[in-house]
Amino acid sequence: MSPARPPRRRRTDGQDEAGQRKADQRKAVQHRDVQHRDVQHRDVHDPDGVRLQKVLATAGYGSRRACEEIIAAGRVEVDGARVRELGLRVDPAKAVVHVDGLRVQLDTSLVTLALNKPLGVVSSMHDDEGRPDLAPFVADRSERLYHVGRLDTDSEGLLLLTNDGELANRLMHPRYEVPKTYLVTLDGRVPDSLRRTVLRGVELEDGPVKADHYRVVDRTPQQSLVEIQLHEGRNRVVRRLFDQLGFPVTRLLRTQIGPVHLATLKPGRTRVLGRDELGTLMASVGL
Repeated sequence: MSPARPPRRRRTDGQDEAGQRKADQRKAVQHRDVQHRDVQHRDVHDPDGVRLQKVLATAGYGSRRACEEIIAAGRVEVDGARVRELGLRVDPAKAVVHVDGLRVQLDTSLVTLALNKPLGVVSSMHDDEGRPDLAPFVADRSERLYHVGRLDTDSEGLLLLTNDGELANRLMHPRYEVPKTYLVTLDGRVPDSLRRTVLRGVELEDGPVKADHYRVVDRTPQQSLVEIQLHEGRNRVVRRLFDQLGFPVTRLLRTQIGPVHLATLKPGRTRVLGRDELGTLMASVGL
């Protein structure tokens, strides 16, 4: 008889989140690399520009010495060309710079925030009907921010706010198919067969919709908690999907947009996306 295998150590939530973030980053880099191949021998030097190591240091990649090591190691691309020259100068307003495959945001005036939108709040910076809107949550910000996509008033969770028009346009464009993940509470106990149905697709009045991912988190005879991921952006599509299947939504929480996770962000609170998180998000839409 062969010896029994030792029990596998269960991963903690922190380990799972860290692993997921790394996987998201790898996928985003692979997606970007399809569009941005290394270009050899391209002259990307701008004699009137700023030294590349200074640009990277300003963007948060450490001291100038540390940034010189990053450049010398071949980890930096400028306008699609991998560079190693320490004397290289670039125009921060025009150059497209990537480190380890992730876009570097060189414009310090641009900011992207994650907001945990509370229940009952309209996805608008100003509501003409006087309903609670997004403005109070960013009242301390000097930038003029816009919401990326929407969440229904009776839905809650992750919403992105930014003043980066190019990033916002790409995130909302169907071409890039940015996935969105939801935790959905349903009225009734869902059968196991529902997974195959939502992954194959369900016909709605404005066309078919199918999930990229679906799993049952918990269920009782009275209700079910499921996680579903879609790259759809149609109005109330998650609610309409489950209504069509006979399981009305009683609560909907968006937990993820592309590589950005809601994680432990409390309702009504915001946070600025981190450097790598923003770079991964930009890479996922080809920036």
